Amino acid sequence: MIDKLYGTAIWGLITNENNLIPKIEKELLIDYGNVVLKSPIIPFDFTDYYEKEMGKNLIRCWLVTKNLVSLEKIAEMKNFARRIEKKFLNNQKQRSINIDPGIVTLSNFVLVTTKNYGHRIYLKDGIYAEVTLIYRNKSFQALEWTYPDYRNTIIFFNEARKFYQKLLEKI
Repeated sequence: MIDKLYGTAIWGLITNENNLIPKIEKELLIDYGNVVLKSPIIPFDFTDYYEKEMGKNLIRCWLVTKNLVSLEKIAEMKNFARRIEKKFLNNQKQRSINIDPGIVTLSNFVLVTTKNYGHRIYLKDGIYAEVTLIYRNKSFQALEWTYPDYRNTIIFFNEARKFYQKLLEKI
């Protein structure tokens, strides 16, 4: 039953300052545990959405933290991420990092965001949830609205699911 109530947290990072990633890992440790999986760092060149705020040559990676997260608490994950983003504002008081949390379960990956679209469900405090990937045929599958960077890293999300599955086996 616990697998229907909990998941593993994944933190999507976008920045042009590679040295911020270990600092973010330390921030996550406080409430979410050690980082147990890291994706490869890839160029974030799918859109220029963040360039005006954070500059060019953006990179993207994902981190998986150890502690189980209650599905009831996913909105709090986004608020936690926003507080971390504010700690690392640049000299112009703009974000130097974007943190998009999400949660992996055995059946899906849910992205938590402040951006509303027709396929997203409002949670609270201006925060929405989106099923970004579904697990089918022994792998995560992208959906019509899945962002390209998530589509291109399904292998990593499958690894995160395996980690979650191993956690469940220990309970």
